[in-house]
Amino acid sequence: MNLAGQLAKHLRDVHFGGNWTSVNLKDTLAEVTWPQATTQVYSFNTIATLVYHTNYYISAVLKVLQGGPLNASDKFSFEIPPIRSHDDWRALLDKTWTDAESFASLIEQLPESMLWENFTDEKYGNYYRNIQGIIEHIHYHLGQIVLIKKQTSGN
Repeated sequence: MNLAGQLAKHLRDVHFGGNWTSVNLKDTLAEVTWPQATTQVYSFNTIATLVYHTNYYISAVLKVLQGGPLNASDKFSFEIPPIRSHDDWRALLDKTWTDAESFASLIEQLPESMLWENFTDEKYGNYYRNIQGIIEHIHYHLGQIVLIKKQTSGN
């Protein structure tokens, strides 16, 4: 498997399972209800906010891989639309799974040489750095989600 394929695999693994930590977003969020996802624990972000936040970056880079411009700002990455129902929560999860699979599919198609090219602008580093960074970012927030889930479920 080439490097782009390995990155795509890691992205799928953190979303859908198979990584060496044996923890992934889909399984972790499978039984989370929308009230649980929107419950504030201490001053932490909610589970729903963290899901939105991690997918915000996937969504932004996905558009770049589809040929569009980078149109994202860190200051908007926590501005989750209101989650007021089961349907709102499911829509966020469905978008997360769809975007992750689309992103992984496009990563697989990248020629390895492109991984070392500047990502939209030299200040962002190369494609590899950005894709690997997104994967690491998801692992980081997945740990937070697991802990918040324990707090909101009483376990």
